[in-house]
Amino acid sequence: MKRALLFLVIASLFVVVFTGCGGGKGKDNLIRIGVSPEPHAKMIEHIKDDLEKQGIKVEIIEFTDYIKPNLALAEGELDANFFQHEPYMNTFKEENNIDIVSIGGVHVEPMGLYSNKYGSVDELPDGCEIAIPNDPTNGGRALLLLQKYDLIKLDEEAGILATENDIMENPKNIKIVPLEAAQLPRVLDDVDGAIINGNYALEAGLVPTKDSLILEDKDSPYANIVAVRAGEENEEKFKKLMDALRSEKMRKFIEDTYEGGVIPAF
Repeated sequence: MKRALLFLVIASLFVVVFTGCGGGKGKDNLIRIGVSPEPHAKMIEHIKDDLEKQGIKVEIIEFTDYIKPNLALAEGELDANFFQHEPYMNTFKEENNIDIVSIGGVHVEPMGLYSNKYGSVDELPDGCEIAIPNDPTNGGRALLLLQKYDLIKLDEEAGILATENDIMENPKNIKIVPLEAAQLPRVLDDVDGAIINGNYALEAGLVPTKDSLILEDKDSPYANIVAVRAGEENEEKFKKLMDALRSEKMRKFIEDTYEGGVIPAF
C-alpha cells in the first residue's frame, strides 16, 4: 500500500513538472524568426523589446542563404521568416511542395548593378560579363532591371521569371553569369559588374543609392515579406509582429539607418 501511494505521489509530481516545462502558452507567445543579417536582423532587433513588453518573446535566428529559412519554417524549426519577396516565396513553395504564406510586406531592398571597374553603364564594354543571382525569381528580376535601363530587351511574354533564353536584343553583347546570390559581392573583382540583392549589398558595405550604377526604385514589386505556415497567419502574435514592423518607429529607423538603401513598403 505504501509503495503504491509513493508511486502515485511521484507520478503526480512528474506530471506537474512535465506540464510546467512544456506549457503551451509559452510557445504561443514565442516567435522564432529566421532572418538575413542585414537589414532584417537589425529591424527585428529594433522592435524586440516592444514586442516583449506585449508578452511576445522573439528569438532571432540568422541565415546567410535563401533556401534554409523556408525549409526550416515548413519543418517547424521556425515560427516565421523575414528575408524574401513574395515572387521568390511562391516559386520556392511550388518547387519544394511546402505550404507557407505571406502575412504582409515590410520594405523594398532595391536590387542594383555594381562594378569595381566602371563608374557608369555607358562605360561597360562590348562583351562585358555581368553576374546575376542564379535562382529563377531573382535572376528574372535582375534581367528586368537590365531591360529597364535599355541594356537588353526581353521577350514580352517572359514575365518575372525571364531567363537568358528570353533575351531578344543585347546591343552590348552582355555575357550573363548566374551565381548564387550570396556570392555576388565577392566576385566584383572578377566580372565587369554584378546585380546584387539589397541585403547582400548592405552586408558587403555597399550603399545602394551611392555605389550602384543602376538601381530599382520605390515602385519595385519585390517588397520583402514575413512568411508563416499556412493556417497560422491569423495568430495574435503575428499580428503584433506586423504592427511593430509597420510602425512609425520602424519607418524612421529604416529611413535614418539606410538612407534609401532600404525603402518602407507601408
